[in-house]
Amino acid sequence: QLQASGGGLVQAGGSLRLSCAASGRSFRSYTVAWFRQAPGKEREFVAAIPWSMTNTYYADSVKGRFTISRDNGKNTLILQMNDLKPEDTAVYYCAAQSTSRGWAVAASYGYWGQGTQVTVSS
Repeated sequence: QLQASGGGLVQAGGSLRLSCAASGRSFRSYTVAWFRQAPGKEREFVAAIPWSMTNTYYADSVKGRFTISRDNGKNTLILQMNDLKPEDTAVYYCAAQSTSRGWAVAASYGYWGQGTQVTVSS
């Protein structure tokens, strides 16, 4: 089970830190990621990090502003979001998959958190 938290309302240029806590199983060997879904739009990839933490992957729209990290000892995934823009407004979901294939594709992930709302005002 994945539980996302940390969303809220922030002004443009501000920062938020999202957390995703895993329970019930260890996700130490899983690829974990963040996706987001804005009203009326499809769920889109934000960032991913494999179990080895050798690389991180970002959507072009968030590169340089967002940072994904994980603490395998605490079974926790973090998304640090800086310089937020109104177009970042969405429900943010954490996800996990047992392989490292298709890390930017939502259908590759078998485990999903419930989502946390991020709203950025202009």
